[in-house]
Amino acid sequence: MKRWLATLLLVLALVAAACGDDGDDGGGAAGGDGEARVGLALSTLQNPFFVTLRDGAQEAADAEGVELIVSDARDDAQTQANDMQNFVTQGVDVIIVNPVDSAAIVTSIEAANQADIPVITVDRAAEGGEIASHIASDNVQGGEMATEYLIEQMGGSGTVAQLEGIAGTSAARDRGEGFQNAIDAASGVEVVASQTANFDRDEGFTVAQNIFQANPDLDGLFAQNDEMALGAVEAAREGGILEDIVIVGFDAVEDALKAIEAGDMAATIAQQPDVMGRLSVETAASLANGDTVEENQPVEVKLVTQDNIQEFLQ
Repeated sequence: MKRWLATLLLVLALVAAACGDDGDDGGGAAGGDGEARVGLALSTLQNPFFVTLRDGAQEAADAEGVELIVSDARDDAQTQANDMQNFVTQGVDVIIVNPVDSAAIVTSIEAANQADIPVITVDRAAEGGEIASHIASDNVQGGEMATEYLIEQMGGSGTVAQLEGIAGTSAARDRGEGFQNAIDAASGVEVVASQTANFDRDEGFTVAQNIFQANPDLDGLFAQNDEMALGAVEAAREGGILEDIVIVGFDAVEDALKAIEAGDMAATIAQQPDVMGRLSVETAASLANGDTVEENQPVEVKLVTQDNIQEFLQ
């Protein structure tokens, strides 16, 4: 009888343990330790701007207790579509995306919507899909500020050229709109060339070189990001016209700040990518907790010139 009771008690204990371990660790969608899982789909990590954005996002993830999974599309829309699908398949709690192409990303966002995964866009907007929050600089305002300063440094008149970013991105479209707004408001300024260099320094060099050769008396150039502006600086240096042309960029990456300090570039627009990265993860953490977030969260832009360069270098 004692052996039978002991056996019965052992069986009951094993059954109770099995019932207690039903495979649910109590973590819900956020995982077993309560940690939210957030996918960050970046357009590229070959650009210092987005490296800074990622670093700001990671800093916030560490502070918020968020597991951040980062993907690099290397400026390829199909690669980014695959990255987005991987995030959906993994069942992350929130997806943050910096689109390679604002139109091409819509299908991926809609797939996340169908899976009930909130989507945040950062720096670049999407042309469709349900977006929980958009975090970006006012690129139209930044384009206007950059071009107004360019025209001022040219003495209010002359010929200008523009290096455009990746076609289909909201950043290229909006900065181009700001550029055109400032041109339209000025008299005596003629745009002699506006060509894409895909936000790339090497392409910026090649395209600028061709523009300079076709327009030897060019007075100013606006590049929609600093990588292209730095390429234009090298092209102007090689062509012996660096001291004769005003070059303005956008992003305030470290190399551009140094170029402004050295007098090779006139100005750039500071976007604070670290703030955008941090804010995007903080917003993702709020969404994972079921909180309401702002649909649009603008991040301040600033004009950087030799007058205030030390503030940004520090």
